[in-house]
Amino acid sequence: MEAQQRRGGLVPLSPARDLRSADSNSSGHSKFDKDKGVNVQVLVRCRPLSEDEARLNTPIVISCNEGRREVSAVQNIANKQIDRTFAFDKVFGPNSKQKELFEQAMSPIVNEVLEGYNCTIFAYGQTGTGKTYTMEGGARKKNGEFPSDAGVIPRAVKQIFDILEAQNAEYSMKVTFLELYNEEITDLLAPEETLKFVDDKSKKPIALMEDGKGGVFVRGLEEEVVCTANEIYKILEKGSAKRRTAETLLNKQSSRSHSIFSITIHIKECTPEGEEMIKCGKLNLVDLAGSENISRSGAREGRAREAGEINKSLLTLGRVINALVDHSGHVPYRDSKLTRLLRDSLGGKTKTCIVATISPSIHCLEETLSTLDYAHRAKNIKNKPEINQKMVKSALIKDLYSEIERLKQEVYAAREKNGIYIPRDRYLHEEGEKKAMVEKIERMELEAESKDKQLMELQELYKCQQLLTVELSDKLEKNEKSLEETERSLFDLEEKHTQANATIMEKEFLISNLLKSEKALVEHAIELRADLENAASDVSNLFSKIERKDKIEEGNRILVQKFQSQLAQQLEDLHKTVAASVIQQEQQLKEMESDMHSFVSTKAEAIENLRMRVGKFKNMYGSGIKALDNLAEEFKGNNQLTFEALNSEVAKHSSALEDLFKGIALESDSLLNDLQSSLQKQEAKLTAYARQQEEAHARAVENTRAVSKITVNFFETLHMHASNLIQIVEESQFTNDQKLYELENKFEECTAHEEKQLLEKVAEMLASSSSRKKKLVQMAVNDLRESANAKISRLRQETLTMQDSTSSVKAEWKLHMEKTESNYHEDTSAVESGKNDLVEAIQRWYGIGVYCVYFVSIIFSTVH
Repeated sequence: MEAQQRRGGLVPLSPARDLRSADSNSSGHSKFDKDKGVNVQVLVRCRPLSEDEARLNTPIVISCNEGRREVSAVQNIANKQIDRTFAFDKVFGPNSKQKELFEQAMSPIVNEVLEGYNCTIFAYGQTGTGKTYTMEGGARKKNGEFPSDAGVIPRAVKQIFDILEAQNAEYSMKVTFLELYNEEITDLLAPEETLKFVDDKSKKPIALMEDGKGGVFVRGLEEEVVCTANEIYKILEKGSAKRRTAETLLNKQSSRSHSIFSITIHIKECTPEGEEMIKCGKLNLVDLAGSENISRSGAREGRAREAGEINKSLLTLGRVINALVDHSGHVPYRDSKLTRLLRDSLGGKTKTCIVATISPSIHCLEETLSTLDYAHRAKNIKNKPEINQKMVKSALIKDLYSEIERLKQEVYAAREKNGIYIPRDRYLHEEGEKKAMVEKIERMELEAESKDKQLMELQELYKCQQLLTVELSDKLEKNEKSLEETERSLFDLEEKHTQANATIMEKEFLISNLLKSEKALVEHAIELRADLENAASDVSNLFSKIERKDKIEEGNRILVQKFQSQLAQQLEDLHKTVAASVIQQEQQLKEMESDMHSFVSTKAEAIENLRMRVGKFKNMYGSGIKALDNLAEEFKGNNQLTFEALNSEVAKHSSALEDLFKGIALESDSLLNDLQSSLQKQEAKLTAYARQQEEAHARAVENTRAVSKITVNFFETLHMHASNLIQIVEESQFTNDQKLYELENKFEECTAHEEKQLLEKVAEMLASSSSRKKKLVQMAVNDLRESANAKISRLRQETLTMQDSTSSVKAEWKLHMEKTESNYHEDTSAVESGKNDLVEAIQRWYGIGVYCVYFVSIIFSTVH
């Protein structure tokens, strides 16, 4: 079975297009594509950061916009950030999946292969960016399930078989798998016995040959006939295991060779007339080795040579792309076997898709930008894809029978060991070539003999020529000597002539320079005059600004004087009002003191009179009691007759006493009522006086507070205006200094420019004049600066003195306010204490009066 499925032979990289028949639609479509041309489809895929890069927090400099199909790279050039943006047919970011990439970009290409086109998909990029992962993907699971990270090749195979099985089509399929390592082609599907001698130098390498129609084919490449997808998967795994890989600093399993996996499909279909046709399509899946920087990948010795060969072939691929984009007349396909194998895919009749893989890391920025540049240029390559012609089944079978017969004869000759079997046509062709070669050798021998005779003749002629040259050399020496003498005389004449011309040129140059210097002097004089006029206008403007500033300062000085006079007047008025209020309060206190003294004296006299009356009353009462006791003792011994008379006398005397007591009680009540009424009146007067004093003090405090607020606000506004004035003066000084500095620099530049252009004598005169002008301008500028600085310093001193005076007045005014408030509080407390003492005295006297009334009432009750 394996012997029937595997055969060696000449394997073309693209199916033959000289098939016997095709339908009109296919030929028309092919002609349209051939005339128009189709651009190569370019995709970009960016891998995510590796584990090591993520652990080291490597900066990301590549961003992918899948919607806009753009890739942006951030690049720092001369400390400037430059963003470069590239547009492609499709862009897949770091989070893209294998399935998404295949369905969006590769599935239509597989469908076109089944339509009869030759298509090529190849991955291009730096080592370690995921080319092999994109093309092959992860390994199949042990249970045979289709992995989720399968690459383009297994997914394309699965789609081909799914479509063919869904169509119930009759087909045949064969695959080839080759490797290009160090510019040598290796068959990855060859038997194990053959691979053992791959490195044997005596073994003839697999040849890459032209087919005479613009294409190439590989002689002796093994073709595997397959019927299921699993067979292709096994072949792919077997061939991938044989590929040369190695570990570098950039990739743990770096591919060290290019690989091309080809699938050729023949599909049978019937025409409406019932004729059976064979449709052929081919899919080339190319996994290129990655370009690498040897210093960064750590490649040494053999690995370094491998990297050099890889970079050489990829560099040739880049030159081919550039030549195709620039429409160069010569495209260097033959400089590398890789470009010869991809010749039909780049600028040929194949539909091509390039997958450029890149890294987002900043460490790979240079290689990433190179990949993006090449991929962006490859977009402009135009292929002219043609659909493969469909061939009749009988013609295909006839070709296959002739091929089988040839192979049988070769196998028979090899089995019988009678030498190598060569077909008759080839044998006759080789015999004819041998005869032609023998004839050519004989002809060349005859030509060699004639050439020897010609050589002898030429040698004799050479000897004669030598003798002739000796004679001619003697004559030549004599002629050279005479020529040297004439040259010396000619040289002397030329020197004199050049000296004369030089003196004439110098005079003309001096005259022209003098004329130019005169014109330049006139022009510079005009410019200097204009500059001096501008400087004079600037100086006049400066003086006008200084006059305006003086006027403003004078106005500010007048305002400060007015404010000082107004402030002194207001302070004097305030002092007068405070003094008047103090005098008025002293007069009111004196009046109150006199009223209190008169009130106390009158009350003391009334109490003294009351005390005298009470004493008299006590004496009278005591004498009456004694008289009654005496009468009682005298009349104890008397009889009953005289007792009635005595009772009548006692009754009369008691009534008289009662009347006396009533009069005394009425008089004491009236005296107490008068005392109480006078005390109430005095208390009302005192409360009214205290209220009046409080209101007067409150009004005085409010007035002083309002005046203090006004003065403080005025001081603050005055301080603010003074600070603004200082700022304005400083700004005007800065602008004036800047203008003066510009004027001085401009004048110095003009004088320096003039001095450079004038001659020495004129330069001395101009230097003296310019120095005088410079001194005059410098003196004027210094005078202006000194006057401006003096005025500014005087203005600053005045503003500082004004600020000091305002701050001192402000501090004194605060002390005055605090002292006034403390005096007010002391006066109010003294008035309150006097009021309280007076109330206590009145209450004490009132209590004494009440006690006296009570005492009289007790006496009256006892007597009654």
